[in-house]
Amino acid sequence: MTSPTFHSDKILVVDDSPDNVFLIKTILEEEGYTVSTAENGVTALAKIEESSFDLVLLDLMMPGMDGYEVTRRVRENKELRFMPILLITAHDSPNVAQGLDLGADDFIRKPVTVDELMARVRSLLRLKHSIDERDEIAKQREDFVSRLTHDLRTPLVAAERMLELLQQGALGELSTQMNEVIGIMGRSNSNLLAMVNTLLEVYRFEAGRKTLAFQPVNLYQLLGEVVGELTALAQSKGLTVNLDAVEETNACVVNCDRLELNRLFTNLVGNAIKFTDKGAVTIHITPASSNNQFVRVEIKDTGMGIPPEEQANLFERFRQGSHKRQGSGLGLYLSRRIVEAHKGTIQVKSEVGKGSTFIIDLPVQQ
Repeated sequence: MTSPTFHSDKILVVDDSPDNVFLIKTILEEEGYTVSTAENGVTALAKIEESSFDLVLLDLMMPGMDGYEVTRRVRENKELRFMPILLITAHDSPNVAQGLDLGADDFIRKPVTVDELMARVRSLLRLKHSIDERDEIAKQREDFVSRLTHDLRTPLVAAERMLELLQQGALGELSTQMNEVIGIMGRSNSNLLAMVNTLLEVYRFEAGRKTLAFQPVNLYQLLGEVVGELTALAQSKGLTVNLDAVEETNACVVNCDRLELNRLFTNLVGNAIKFTDKGAVTIHITPASSNNQFVRVEIKDTGMGIPPEEQANLFERFRQGSHKRQGSGLGLYLSRRIVEAHKGTIQVKSEVGKGSTFIIDLPVQQ
């Protein structure tokens, strides 16, 4: 008899028939797999939650909780890593399409043959290993970018502070020409620092490492602060930024992360100023009501507008428009992630040559 090849893969066999469990367990253990068993759906779910498996062999028709329900619950649990599910069904059982629709990956009919069983097991384990490898590569990439952007911030912040000291005359009076040169360097450094900060925030969201601190925030007051911070930028371009007054400011209070919404609106109003050469940027707030528990914020500019073909992918990563102005292509993607983290929506309405309006709807309660 040939000695089994030992594998690190862990397989869970779920069946209410002890004879079927014994048979399949014996076949798999002879091939060197580590096998656990469960006699019903409830026990199977408990074992899956307490231990990670590389494959689940699941009897479709069981008393109490059947294979359909087990499959549904496994796929709905977002905390679980992906594990393939192989349904085992009798020849006279109902169609297995429902199980596949619920998230199972393959099925095999009883009585099982050793060759067919092992072929399907190997196939699904290859799928599992491929997905695990892909996820690990993605995690390594995110960790690398996160560490890189974090490390880049230190010299950029130091350079920004040094340039500020030079402009303030800390090392002596500067000539007009030197002031202009240092001013250009300072703006370039600030732009690069802003891009690094945005990239770091994006990967925090994507890696699931972003923790939001919710508190009641008056959007009218928050937007007033954002306008105050960006007024100088607008005035340097001869623009005005208008914040429409609202009658019931209490209806503008949402439960949110104040820092993230400040980042969101600073980015959107800043973009409106950047892409507007004449006219104004107007911010309008529609308070929540008894019929609509969302506060709407509209940021409208009189800028160049966005072509229809670019609007569909505007909030995707690294999507820059056809404009020639500086940007990382991440600002609007980060804005979407912030809005979605608050269970809100963001959309754009725009016409080339007539400007754009970004519309953000945020729920009053989370």
